[in-house]
Amino acid sequence: MTRELGAPWHVGIIGGGWAGLAAAVELVDSSFRVTVFEAAKTLGGRARRVEIDGHVLDNGLHVLVGAYREALALMERVAPGGKSIHRAPLNLEIAGRFRLACPALPAPLHLLAGLATARGLGWRDRFGAARLMLAQRIRGFRARSGETVSQFLLRQEQSPRNREFLWNPLCVAALNTPPDDADAQVFLNVVRDGLDGPSGASDMVLPTTDLSAMFPDPAAAFVIARRGDVRAGCAVKSIHCDGGGFVVQSAAGAEWFSHLICATDPVRAATLIADLPDMSGTAMSLGELRHLPIVSLYLQYPATFRMPAPMLGFSGGPAQWAFDRGTLCGQAGLIGTVASAATDIDIVPGDTLAASVDAQLRRYFRDLPAPLWHQVITERRATFACVPDAPRPPQCTDLPHFYLAGDYTRSEYPATLEAAVRSGLVCARAIIEAP
Repeated sequence: MTRELGAPWHVGIIGGGWAGLAAAVELVDSSFRVTVFEAAKTLGGRARRVEIDGHVLDNGLHVLVGAYREALALMERVAPGGKSIHRAPLNLEIAGRFRLACPALPAPLHLLAGLATARGLGWRDRFGAARLMLAQRIRGFRARSGETVSQFLLRQEQSPRNREFLWNPLCVAALNTPPDDADAQVFLNVVRDGLDGPSGASDMVLPTTDLSAMFPDPAAAFVIARRGDVRAGCAVKSIHCDGGGFVVQSAAGAEWFSHLICATDPVRAATLIADLPDMSGTAMSLGELRHLPIVSLYLQYPATFRMPAPMLGFSGGPAQWAFDRGTLCGQAGLIGTVASAATDIDIVPGDTLAASVDAQLRRYFRDLPAPLWHQVITERRATFACVPDAPRPPQCTDLPHFYLAGDYTRSEYPATLEAAVRSGLVCARAIIEAP
């Protein structure tokens, strides 16, 4: 199959997650013809809706911050009005041990005010955290080459309490990588944009719908309304170069595309690109990426139970954060908990994990009724390990008209929804701006 003489550009996108759909939205908004292939029946990739026994859940629990400007802007573009999110000033609370609440002031005043009133920190701790932020502001938030988060924090003389309650939880939540292994520079990029960015950058942005309804579903509707094609449940079997473009073999047959964006997870991408010209080196580097799991546990309590805040942190494991899905999503009594970088609990039996997390919650909530049911969802390759010098490939590859999109591609950010969206936009804009 080859391109017909004079045929217009037609962009194929393999993967209907946040990266692939971000690229699709940007392209159709510039009048490009687009076809999106998604193997699963539900759009969203590693941030999507799952339905189990009649319960609408998510395959992971995600938090955005106000600094995620590209993701938030794209969500507003496809579904104006912001009805799918709850946005509020930064409030980090570890139940019974720590609370940092920042008022709506410009940086760094909001953080300094928050540290001045933080519970669980002594005055030396507060001064040390403020000193770190002000020093990094002057130095441009730069770490040493190859430095880990733990090494950076020790060099900055951060107290054990600052590390335990403030910096380490932020590191694990944002990078899904333990501080002893995590890339200090990527961590500082997140701290810079989230805690020292413009007004509202540190806001906590929590979903009030399932993750597919938050962006992927309205993005698909946006693409289809502009004559794009979104094919859920249509797996791509293979791709090869042909006639200056690419032939994609899928469940729907063979189709020719002038440009191709591979927006799958890195493991699947490595398989698809292995035999393409000039792509063997990239395929090998993708194989070198190490992956880490995220374990989400849902506990359904009676509808009368509510947490005192939509999101709370917990110490002592196994759960790190809990979300009140009743307050946020209207699912009364449903508590979603998450454990990032969960290499020690991803193989724990579900009943055992549920009992452990329930016991953990009972240490903070008196007279907590017994859960009615529970559900464990484990993403074993939720993100790549964000370690120094991780082999993250660029979006624009050595193969003309072929692009890679995904949170694992080259970025200042770790594997977040913002990194995924940015990668898709980079690919789309490279096609749009091509001569």
